[in-house]
Amino acid sequence: MSGLARVNGDRLWQSLMDMAQIGATPAGGVTRLALTELDRQGRDLFVGWAEEAGCSVRVDAMGNIFARRAGVQDHLAPVVTGSHGDSQPAGGKFDGIYGVLAGIEVLRTLNDLDIRTQRPIEVINWTNEEGSRFAPAMIASGVFAGIYDLEYGLSRTDAKGVTIGQALQDIGYAGSHPVGGQAIHAAFELHIEQGPILEAAGIDIGVVTGAQGQRWFEIELSGRSAHAGTTPMDHRLDAGLGMARIMEQVHSMGLEQGEHGRATVGWVNLYPNSRNVVPGRAVFSVEFRHPDESALEAMEAQLRIDVQAIAEATCLGQEVRRIFQYAPIAFDADCINKVAAAAETLGYTQKPIISGAGHDACYLSKVAPTAMIFVPCVEGLSHNEAEHIHPEWCEAGANVLLNAMLSKADEINTVP
Repeated sequence: MSGLARVNGDRLWQSLMDMAQIGATPAGGVTRLALTELDRQGRDLFVGWAEEAGCSVRVDAMGNIFARRAGVQDHLAPVVTGSHGDSQPAGGKFDGIYGVLAGIEVLRTLNDLDIRTQRPIEVINWTNEEGSRFAPAMIASGVFAGIYDLEYGLSRTDAKGVTIGQALQDIGYAGSHPVGGQAIHAAFELHIEQGPILEAAGIDIGVVTGAQGQRWFEIELSGRSAHAGTTPMDHRLDAGLGMARIMEQVHSMGLEQGEHGRATVGWVNLYPNSRNVVPGRAVFSVEFRHPDESALEAMEAQLRIDVQAIAEATCLGQEVRRIFQYAPIAFDADCINKVAAAAETLGYTQKPIISGAGHDACYLSKVAPTAMIFVPCVEGLSHNEAEHIHPEWCEAGANVLLNAMLSKADEINTVP
């Protein structure tokens, strides 16, 4: 029966549109930053829908919400799904929340079809995946997986100095349950691709085999501020010039790594940042992503060589600080196979794909067999108010999620 189960696509789409009213922007996106009043409203709606579906709900100390549908053998470790409900500022209305509400639709469909799974099913709404209000991103799933300790997670602050712990108290989602430490039989996260590959190839489902590793750097160049009109070009110690040359080299490094290479300068600060002053200092970010750790090693080594050479050529001081990294993620082979089999049974086209973005599933994979499912998004656009998916894509992804979860939820001949 599991191979033929299908969700109610219209109901799922309506749930997405209803949730999108919370924090709706004039251009059709959403702003629902983590642990704000708008996030509280979204969480309340999720909890209400979960309870209507007959689930018990618990909240842990990081504000992660778990909606549980009991299994026939309820002592067994659950099969879980979910994603996040927070958004970027002026972000899209599908990023993250699609995976959460597809989980709700799985629960509703199981009820409609009167399917009793041997293992319990849980849908998780993770806290602060985006990292747009509190850094780092994916902090709550990171605490769940033991990457960070609870004290670190609760002490992260926003731009106004408000901690995650205080914000959870303010919106009423400072839960009492421990964070992590529970067995999970299998985990699946459904998400929009956030890139152009699937749509360009006309593929229905991306079977995500892993995620790119990441390395983030902060580079500081120090020169000398000077009058823009009276300082000859050959007398300048222009930190902006050095930054520009490094940016070009970073771009080239990404291209040299082929289809999986990613190299970005996304944040820059020039000092004193005045139109008639030669910049005396530049601080900026460099980010590398690749599914091969050796490629990341090579890109970092080349970055340090290039920064030193450019700084010497422009008579600047330089410092390269690596501020964040995580290794490439390989998802669980059996969970990947379950996703691929579900897509084939349902008649959807599919292809293996590497995630270029970080997701809660990346941390969850440290403590549970995990896989992800991607659906196309229009023009690959995400973190943008114009982010969009078609209803048929939305339904297809949820159908694959439902059937992959069912195939794991009836496995009982394993250690719970």
